[in-house]
Amino acid sequence: MTNLTEFFGEKSPLTEHLPGFQPRAGQAWMAEAVAEAIANSDKLVVEAGTGTGKTFAYLLPALLSGRKTIISTGTKALQDQLYHRDLPLISRAVGRPVTTALLKGRANYLCLHRLDQVAESAAALADDLQHVREWRYRTDSGDRAELTEVAEDSAVWPLVTSTAENCLGQKCPEYSKCHVVKARRSAQEADLVVINHHLLLADLAMKEEGFVEFLPGAEAIILDEAHQVPDLAVQFFGVALGSRELERLVDEVRAVTLPLSQPDLNRRTDKLQTAVRELRAAAPRNEGRHELSEVMAEIREPLDKLAHAVHDLQVAVVELGDATIDLEKIHEQLAGVAERLAVLSSDDVWDGLRWLEIKPRSLRLNLTPLDVSTKLRAIVDSGFQAWVFTSATLAVGEDFSHFGSRMGLEGVKGLTFPSPYSLQQNGLVYLPPDMPQPSDPRHTDAMLEAVTPLLDMTTGGMFCLFTSHRALNNAKKWFKSHKSSLGGRQLLAQGDAPRDDLLRRFRKHGDAVLLGTGSFWEGVDVRGQALSVVAIDKLPFASPADPLMMARLEFIRRQGGNGFMDHQLPLAALALKQGAGRLLRDEHDFGVIVLCDPRVLSKRYGKMFLQCLEPMSPTSTLNEVSSFLAAHQRKGAVA
Repeated sequence: MTNLTEFFGEKSPLTEHLPGFQPRAGQAWMAEAVAEAIANSDKLVVEAGTGTGKTFAYLLPALLSGRKTIISTGTKALQDQLYHRDLPLISRAVGRPVTTALLKGRANYLCLHRLDQVAESAAALADDLQHVREWRYRTDSGDRAELTEVAEDSAVWPLVTSTAENCLGQKCPEYSKCHVVKARRSAQEADLVVINHHLLLADLAMKEEGFVEFLPGAEAIILDEAHQVPDLAVQFFGVALGSRELERLVDEVRAVTLPLSQPDLNRRTDKLQTAVRELRAAAPRNEGRHELSEVMAEIREPLDKLAHAVHDLQVAVVELGDATIDLEKIHEQLAGVAERLAVLSSDDVWDGLRWLEIKPRSLRLNLTPLDVSTKLRAIVDSGFQAWVFTSATLAVGEDFSHFGSRMGLEGVKGLTFPSPYSLQQNGLVYLPPDMPQPSDPRHTDAMLEAVTPLLDMTTGGMFCLFTSHRALNNAKKWFKSHKSSLGGRQLLAQGDAPRDDLLRRFRKHGDAVLLGTGSFWEGVDVRGQALSVVAIDKLPFASPADPLMMARLEFIRRQGGNGFMDHQLPLAALALKQGAGRLLRDEHDFGVIVLCDPRVLSKRYGKMFLQCLEPMSPTSTLNEVSSFLAAHQRKGAVA
């Protein structure tokens, strides 16, 4: 059966493979639009609300098209879900054999050569290293996601995976068994390949020589969670150099040169390590992002010392003469670092913004382009491929112009398929009255005083989403001194445990309160009554002092536009849509969005935010919220 409308209709083959499948008109219409775009090598932008079934709506036409297709997702977790769960399911329903492949960035694959080079490690890593050594004989793919015994952020992974800079390529003694090479070969031979945005953009930005021939072979490219692409593209088309990268390079130099017993080389390696430490010591103490011009006076001398140390080590490596392949790679890496350092520390005019990011144990120098739309347009228009961009949050109302302008898409067809769930009946927006302004120091306390009474009105749980870590920390302090407000419920807070662990515990408790910031605003799926209330402290405007925002606003100013209306406002509206989208994840879900920012009603632009939450209706009356939750809980009890 290849008729898309019939496939997603009452007699769909999916009913046999997907328990609870129900026909949704939007899913069939979206599938038809995607099929048409692929057939005509056209471009299409689709916003598909929660419950539309957008994954199957693009997978089916891709499978039936007979075209070589790349599907790119926002995260590796989504990539694994798509490849290991969704693709096999719909392939069985279609009954059509299509060769598929999963491809990730090289850092996700075990490097056999580097594993063999690892010396006996510190005791803290011994167990993880042993797990990796045992796993090497069990794995076919070498994909580190298989090895669940070793944490994703374990310090062992950089030791046993490669980067573009340190990979030995065809000169590697383990090249014939290389997991990265095997994965890429499978991808080139497959009809449909699942990748992620980081890998797609690395390819588009030609970061990895020898891999750029992969993408042009695709006849259709589908980007899920496409709203993430513009911000990611800014990173990939910029220049960056971090202290951790430099520290890893120092470690590699030591490992490669240890057998050579060269005192001068060791001295110069020590000098580079010292220069990295001095740069970190001279940098501002305040975590966050700083415009480089504002801190250059403090770090100019250590930057110069770092450049000299890199150059001196380069010279020493060259002077060794008959270099091994490992030494050649070290020299290439040092040359690349010297080049980036020169660009980042130069005062020459470049159409971008230089900034410094400070983290607790590292720093990173960045040069960010003011605009990437021209580059993205050139890529999207460069071949005869179909491009499909889809997400639950691409339009402000029915307007796709913000996303289109950032992606360089002009005159591209945009379609909106609202959620098929009964949002008007099952969702309510509560605007607590008399809230202080977001800048008021009392705002977080006032927010929690306004939202905790809702805990007495529901047996379900609550997300409190904050726009800053400072507000989240204030909320943690507030709950410590107002424990009775929880009514005996479990309090979970971002930072106290890994995100996935917090979500697992939240679902298990069924009535917990979870405090979160950015990473909980999207990609989080809690179904059922475990999540009945999503409280948002402020409208999610990005700080105008953030260097990335400054770069974008400067570009818009140069173009004669209004940075607030053209960028900050639509960006905040889409972010709010993402946060509010955590609430109703199933057709039987119900709940309340609490917006604790008085600007929703006091500012003219507040209407835009309420429009983003339609068809849920707003209220400022707590009694109405109580009646709404009570009615739905009675209904659920009867059902």
